[in-house]
Amino acid sequence: MNELDQINQNILREIVRDGRISNTELAQKVGLSPSACLRRVHDLERRGVIRGYRAVINPEYLGGGLIVYVAVGLSRHTKQEQQAFERAMSLAPQVRECHNVSGAIEYLLRIEVSDLEAYKFFHTEVLGTVPQVSSIVSYFVMSSSKDERG
Repeated sequence: MNELDQINQNILREIVRDGRISNTELAQKVGLSPSACLRRVHDLERRGVIRGYRAVINPEYLGGGLIVYVAVGLSRHTKQEQQAFERAMSLAPQVRECHNVSGAIEYLLRIEVSDLEAYKFFHTEVLGTVPQVSSIVSYFVMSSSKDERG
């Protein structure tokens, strides 16, 4: 893995806080000239350290006011079953994140829907129809005191 010096770590910290920060302001915050700062940012992008920039949109404005984390166990643990499950989840617009994890379950999903009725539909008509699924445990987000996803 490529090591990052302290200046690059500072650049990344500031970009995560504000992806629209101007190069001039970023350079001031990390103690570089604007040209040196821009070279470093371009290098971080070229190396794949910075994979992209995106807008973080309030899910309520997109009809996604309810967030649910779902722990999913599969009935069989083969590569083919995992791939089939992942394909099914990639087609479900409610699934915002799908992570293959270690432990008692195989997958952790982050679901965004408008309300409980919409989640019930997803649980029954989408996730409940995937043949690989053997267990579903839902965790409803009550509030988020910290969320640094970008």
